[in-house]
Amino acid sequence: MSEFKEKFLREAIRLSIDNINDGHGGPFGAVIVKNGEIISKAVNKVISKKDPTAHAEIEAIRIASKKLNNFHLTGCEIYTTCEPCPMCLGAIYWAQIEKIYYANTRADAKKIQFDDEYIYEEFSKHYHERKIPISQHLRNEAIKAFEAWEKKTDKINY
Repeated sequence: MSEFKEKFLREAIRLSIDNINDGHGGPFGAVIVKNGEIISKAVNKVISKKDPTAHAEIEAIRIASKKLNNFHLTGCEIYTTCEPCPMCLGAIYWAQIEKIYYANTRADAKKIQFDDEYIYEEFSKHYHERKIPISQHLRNEAIKAFEAWEKKTDKINY
């Protein structure tokens, strides 16, 4: 990684350390960059927002999307203090961010009680073997919304 890119990761690290001192959430920070310019900065706010989805990466994606007025963040890179969890990795893919740079590994996170391994394990299991029961109902009614969407001529695909 170039020194130019390292400065963005160092900014995410600085944010994460500040977040520990501020008490908003866990020791995580993220920075989204487009064309060499920081578009958004965020920290984990799970505790302060009482929101399990308020991870630094998700918060940074929300800020960047609003700033760029777009749900696609093509041309962007994300710099994050830890290997993204399954939720954040999914959001990064949905946002179409083009490159991920991270510092700590998920094994490092596990050592301080941020263990996502069980989620990765759950994803590999059949639905009926997972800890959280899942079952399908009312498809014949719900499919009508999908059919309406499919026929909609002015929809914006995403």
